[in-house]
Amino acid sequence: MTILFYSLAFAGLIASFFKSKEKTKMALKKAWKSFENILPQFLSVLIVIGIMLAILTPQQISAFLGAESGWWGVMTAAFLGAVTLIPGFVAFPLAAALLHSGAGYMQIAAFVSTLMMVGIVTIPVEIKYFGKKITFLRNALAFVFSLIVAAVMGVLL
Repeated sequence: MTILFYSLAFAGLIASFFKSKEKTKMALKKAWKSFENILPQFLSVLIVIGIMLAILTPQQISAFLGAESGWWGVMTAAFLGAVTLIPGFVAFPLAAALLHSGAGYMQIAAFVSTLMMVGIVTIPVEIKYFGKKITFLRNALAFVFSLIVAAVMGVLL
């Protein structure tokens, strides 16, 4: 499947190049700039993940975030996700690595959903634009919804 997607992307790039060389070159330059901007953040998160996975054994990950950890593990994962600021393109590979290391589906669902929806780190900025009441209400509702998502995932998987 991956080869198919890369082939389609490459075919689209070639078609774009034949249609307009200037626009294609400009788009590639913008893409490269975006990549350069994301790279430091991406590498730092990968290093932290690598160190974490090297230090923690699969048994330790399973004890804290495994299916046997139950709601304690779900709440731990939810709080970790709420206070962590990781972009989505890093969060999903991290979730996959944690699953392969023994984490449970319910716990990973709580982690990823709070990571994407709850912003403890970004609260000051959010208060500035939306006010305290809306900020805390949005974050609280997002946290509760994340727990509901985790419960549904626990039932389905």
